[in-house]
Amino acid sequence: MSKERFDIHQHLTDRIVAAIEAGAGHWQMPWHRGSGGRAPVNIASGNKYRGVNVLALWVEAQVNGYGSHLWGTYRQWAEKGAIVRKGQKASYVVFYKEIQVDSAEDGEDERKSRLFARATPVFNADQVDGLNEAPIAAPVEELQAVDGFIARTGANIVHGGSRACYIPKLDEIHMPPRELFTGSATSTATEAYYSTLLHELTHWTGPAHRCNRDLSGRFGTEAYAMEELVAELGAAFLCAELGIAVEPRADHAQYLAYWLKVLKADKRAIFTAASKAGEALSYLRG
Repeated sequence: MSKERFDIHQHLTDRIVAAIEAGAGHWQMPWHRGSGGRAPVNIASGNKYRGVNVLALWVEAQVNGYGSHLWGTYRQWAEKGAIVRKGQKASYVVFYKEIQVDSAEDGEDERKSRLFARATPVFNADQVDGLNEAPIAAPVEELQAVDGFIARTGANIVHGGSRACYIPKLDEIHMPPRELFTGSATSTATEAYYSTLLHELTHWTGPAHRCNRDLSGRFGTEAYAMEELVAELGAAFLCAELGIAVEPRADHAQYLAYWLKVLKADKRAIFTAASKAGEALSYLRG
């Protein structure tokens, strides 16, 4: 009997769903302060992981209590002079490779390109011995740099009132004054302000003349809740890049049931949400 093929989409979705369910009672989602709020980095290339892999590794860091944001394969750690401790369990990331396949249509043979998902096992720096790692400095980006990034997007941001939201009809982001944001057990007032603003900025990328993000065809009646998930992930990815910790938002409790319903029914839903968040980031960077 042939060995059952490892389904990386189902595996990552199951891990993310479990982490969401575990944190639902206190609104602590996997993207809140994952690995200290830093984007996961590959030890060999020094590059940051992208898309759903960021979320997947944040989940593994949260579930297993890893404090490092450095990850690598068994071989990559060995090349750094480190060794994965015996008995350590791998986490998984996914990479897509374009392959050529034969296709016969209308009696004619031709080759077509398809994306093939490849699961790769990786280990966190907390799982290895022998790594001579220099102390990791705290994020160096100052808030002026964050303000500069936001200003360069060209978004119209109006401060006033007590509610943060993006208003499509006006194409405006409305934010309470900075002084109304307060610290909490999980974040400072500064972190709360910027993570909220970056959430709304992700919403701002949605209209047709920007990212054209219409989720109604993909998710039907759950489209609004999934747009909130895209904004959650977009803010988390941006906060990781800009050195800001993400604040858990209790007002998103209303969406948890929808997120879990969709993710459990569709193993590729979280991949779509992460991909759309990635598109929003690319737009904002541009």
